Amino acid sequence: MLSTRTVVGRDGISLMDVTCRHDRGPGRATEYSGGHTLVFVRRGCFVRSADGVEALLDPTVAFCMNPGEEERYDHPHAHGDDCTALTLEPGLAAALLGGDPALPAGPLRTSPEIDLEHRLLLAAGARGADEHEMAERAIALAACALERAAPGRVEAGRPATARARTALADGAREALAADPDRSLPELARALSASPHHLSRVFRSLTGHTISRHRMRLRVRAAMERLAGGERDLARLAADLGFADQSHLCRVVRDETGRTPAVLRQALA
Repeated sequence: MLSTRTVVGRDGISLMDVTCRHDRGPGRATEYSGGHTLVFVRRGCFVRSADGVEALLDPTVAFCMNPGEEERYDHPHAHGDDCTALTLEPGLAAALLGGDPALPAGPLRTSPEIDLEHRLLLAAGARGADEHEMAERAIALAACALERAAPGRVEAGRPATARARTALADGAREALAADPDRSLPELARALSASPHHLSRVFRSLTGHTISRHRMRLRVRAAMERLAGGERDLARLAADLGFADQSHLCRVVRDETGRTPAVLRQALA
């Protein structure tokens, strides 16, 4: 009756496509939540009872699950429902919420922008989008949704001054220059910042995301190797952290407007 497909799972966050085909009627008497999870309803309608408190859930809201909650799902209509679930490791949940991993109780009203983004994330995952980019977007989505319910807690990780924001972005750039494969949560821990606020500050100061910056560093490293006469594109892709040769070629072409073969000839 319930099926789950993981779209992306890395950097402390899992994005899952959840399908329920429960018939009309009450759910199981007792279920227990297993993790810190933010759930967006895409289709359908159901009633969730968590620790005795009921909430009607439809595609205009999201809801949170915390470990150990006693819950029940009742279905007023047939045909089931579809949801998008973001499960956060405790450390990431705590980083997003000012030190306490407990997610807010009750339904979270979702704006049109938030609703669209969780649907776009699923579509990007189906197309095989870069996992670093997917994780960064998923963390931003979770922070934006949680900020509507607990603005003070999410705000707690924000750098307070222009100098602090510049230092934060520069620290991320310095770390990525040494190791472009460092994830957003790893960078945030090293810089003592919330992953969401690091991502937001970085974009506001550089004009692009951390995942895009990472790709630009890789493309520049690829061009340096091509200028030196590198001919094995599969080896180049593996050495620089691309998924495969076709990923290398696609990203290089997107960034420069030229294929690696054309760049080799132009730069050599």
